Amino acid sequence: MPENLSELIVVDGLMEAEIIYAKLESFGISSMLKFESVGRLLAISMNGLGKVRVMVPRDRLDEARELMAAETNSNDENGETTDSG
Repeated sequence: MPENLSELIVVDGLMEAEIIYAKLESFGISSMLKFESVGRLLAISMNGLGKVRVMVPRDRLDEARELMAAETNSNDENGETTDSG
């Protein structure tokens, strides 16, 4: 893993991570998903196997956090339940 990446968020499952990945990319923030391949293969979340770490460049971490916070605030205002992981 490149040294210039920092962890933005850890989520349960690849699907949620891919949604976050796509959102970041749409705002021009490159990202990388880090996960155990066996968790993806077996589609389980046990002992951390289903955890996915969303990594972003260190110099874009604050911007990515603001984007995630804005998304959370938007969901809260619409009455949706959010889980910050």
